Amino acid sequence: MTVFAGILLLLNAAFNVACWPPFLRRVARDARARDEQGRPTRFLRVHQVLVGTAMLLAAASAVAGVWLLVS
Repeated sequence: MTVFAGILLLLNAAFNVACWPPFLRRVARDARARDEQGRPTRFLRVHQVLVGTAMLLAAASAVAGVWLLVS
C-alpha cells in the first residue's frame, strides 16, 4: 500500500506541474489580467495565488511520494 501511495503522490505532482503553468500563461494573456495602465488585476493575482498554491502542493506531494518509495 505504501508503494501505491508513493506512486499516486508522484503522479499528482506530475499532473500539477504539467497542467497549471500553461493555465497561468493563458490567464496572463487574457484581457481581464491587466487594467488600462497595464497593472495586474485581481483576476490575475487570484490565479497566480491559485497556481502558486498548486505548485507548493505539487512539491510537497513529490517529496512525500519519494519519501514513501524510499522508506
